[in-house]
Amino acid sequence: MVSPPSVQPAVFQAPLRDQFEAFLDEHRSALHDSLNGLTEEQARRSLVPSKTTLLGLVKHAAFVEKVWFDEAITCRSRTEIGIPASPDESFDVHDDDTIASVQRAHRQACAASRRATADLALDDLLRGNRRGPLPLRWVYLHTLRELAQHCGHADILREQILAGTTRPL
Repeated sequence: MVSPPSVQPAVFQAPLRDQFEAFLDEHRSALHDSLNGLTEEQARRSLVPSKTTLLGLVKHAAFVEKVWFDEAITCRSRTEIGIPASPDESFDVHDDDTIASVQRAHRQACAASRRATADLALDDLLRGNRRGPLPLRWVYLHTLRELAQHCGHADILREQILAGTTRPL
């Protein structure tokens, strides 16, 4: 078993920002990869009363990236960015959404987030959030919390989906 990046010895002594980014990237990858090996039907399968599906989770994660690392940094509106007005809408899966298209959009959003924060310091204030100015450090922590929750959701959904495709021993 390969150790996740966040528990590599080099990360233990790395600057705080590098630690944040290692944890964020680890969770971004885990959520992205939750769709790997699934059929389109499995990725869309609804197992809970909410809109939460594996495909919807990854689509929502791209929305989260754009809210916290585009809207909050650039102060552009969600309409200008081209994202839904509410988090609930970001889970909506449309007919043209596929595993490949949603994973691509997620990778692109994560890459844009890294570029947007590259020249910022942890204490720099992001002024485009509805809560008011927030330091990048808080945004990193908030985003990490949200990604960790969604990775847990994805693990459970994926386990349920895959359990339905195999026979018990």
